[in-house]
Amino acid sequence: MPAIPHDQPPSTTTTTLPIRKHNFPTPLLRLQLNDLSHEGSSVFLSNIHGNEDLSQQVQNVLNLLYTPTYDRPGTRSVTFILREFSGVAYTTGSDIDSDHKEIHINLGYIKAQAAKTPREEVLGVVCHELVHCFQWAAEGTAPGGLIEGIADWVRLNAGLAAQHWKRDASGKWDGGYQHTGYFLQYLEDRFGHGTVSKVNGCLAKGRYDERKLFSDCCGGKSVDELWADYAKSLKGEEQNGEAANVDHSHSSNTASSLLQQQQSFANA
Repeated sequence: MPAIPHDQPPSTTTTTLPIRKHNFPTPLLRLQLNDLSHEGSSVFLSNIHGNEDLSQQVQNVLNLLYTPTYDRPGTRSVTFILREFSGVAYTTGSDIDSDHKEIHINLGYIKAQAAKTPREEVLGVVCHELVHCFQWAAEGTAPGGLIEGIADWVRLNAGLAAQHWKRDASGKWDGGYQHTGYFLQYLEDRFGHGTVSKVNGCLAKGRYDERKLFSDCCGGKSVDELWADYAKSLKGEEQNGEAANVDHSHSSNTASSLLQQQQSFANA
C-alpha cells in the first residue's frame, strides 16, 4: 500500500478536536423521516442542524481516516432514514448500488435520548455509521469487531464518545465497538499518529491477514502481544491510582464547538 503522509498533529482525544486540515468532497446527503408525528423525529429536528451537522461528520470521518491523495471508497450518496425498528442504527448499500449508502436510525432510540444528551448521542451514532460508508473492509473479510472498533475510534476522536464508555481489556481484542476502539487508540498513542489510518488502509485490497496487518502497522508485533501489552498498561494505571474510565465531562462542549470550527475552516 502507498505510504500515508503523517502531516497532522500527533494527538487527539475525547476532549481535543481533530485538526480538519483537509476539506474533502462531500457526497450527496439525503434525509428521510418516515413519521413526522413520531417524537423521535421532533427530537432529531430540534437537535441536529441538517446539512451543517451531517456534512461536518463526513469531514470528521474522512480527516481521521484519510489524506486527500489516499484511496478511499467511492461513496456517492448517503441517505439517512429515520424510522421505527428494533436496535439503534445500521448502514447498508442502497438498492441502486453499493456506492449509494443508507444509514437507518431508530426513531424510538432517538426519542429515548430526549431526557439525556440527545444532540451528542445522535451525532455520535451518525459519526459511527458514517465510518461504515467510507472505511475499507478487506473485501468483506475483516472481522466485524475490527470494523466496529474503527468506527468507535473515529467517534472517540471526533469528541463524541458516549458517557458509558470505558477502557477494558477483558475478553478478546476484537470484541468490537468502544472495547476495540480504545485498544486502537492505545496503538495510535504507542506507534504514532496515523496508525489507525494505516490499519484501515491495509484493508483496502485483498483478504484479511491478521498477522501481516498488525505486524506491518505495529512494529512487527502480533495482535495478541499488543492486546497483552494493552491489558498491562490498564492494570498499571489502576495500580497507580488512575481511573481506567475515561472522563467525558467535556464531550458536550466538544461536540457543540465542532460546527464553529468547521465553519472557520471553510472560511480560511
